[in-house]
Amino acid sequence: MKLKNYTKEGQKLPLFGIGPYLIYGIGLFTAICIILSVYVFKIGNLTGNPVWAFRITGSVFIILGFIIWFVGALKSDMDESITENKLKTTGIYAWVRNPMYSGWWIALTGISLMWHNICLIPVFFINWGIMTIVLRNTEEKWLADLYGAEYEEYKKCVNRCIPWKRRSR
Repeated sequence: MKLKNYTKEGQKLPLFGIGPYLIYGIGLFTAICIILSVYVFKIGNLTGNPVWAFRITGSVFIILGFIIWFVGALKSDMDESITENKLKTTGIYAWVRNPMYSGWWIALTGISLMWHNICLIPVFFINWGIMTIVLRNTEEKWLADLYGAEYEEYKKCVNRCIPWKRRSR
């Protein structure tokens, strides 16, 4: 299955949005933090049993992140919804509003955990904050302008970044 990268006449949202810039940005930030804490300053590295806990948790997060991204990007027909200017609220989008971003964020969290370094823990929250700020100021504004009340109701029921069972309204 291949994502289409075209613009249909009358299409109101960009097919890829701010996504690549956001993901490359938090990915680069994560890599820089790993390099600085693990290899340059060499602080916060754990040894012994916590190493395995971090690696197992990291592996689970990487797999979970990939699955969420894969379903959101390649199994949801999101490109069709965008080209048809329809708000996608079913499937994975009933669990999380931004599964592609969430998947990458969760996977990057898992990658960070693989280094079993406690100095990297704040990176998870910083990345979440960056994602939240960027999405609030870009795609969420675009979607609110395009879909109005329908999108506002959807926002009340479905989390932005953390997959969770849809809340009833």
